[in-house]
Amino acid sequence: MKKVTVYSRTGCHLCESAIEKIESVKPELNFNLEIKLIDNDANLEKKYGEQIPVILIDDQPHDYWRVDLDRFTAAIKN
Repeated sequence: MKKVTVYSRTGCHLCESAIEKIESVKPELNFNLEIKLIDNDANLEKKYGEQIPVILIDDQPHDYWRVDLDRFTAAIKN
């Protein structure tokens, strides 16, 4: 089963939109989803602060800022 991680920040509208899109296909694609807030974590802020939301699939970078559902679905199915 694939693992999807979304690095997010409290109050981030792009993050909320990305998570909503990912959650909309979760039932049909069967993957684990973990949301990690970068708030108050200096290392994560430094690494991802300007790019959030950051979407990883199996710990590999997949997308930044927005989710293309066709591309995301294809990546999960592979």
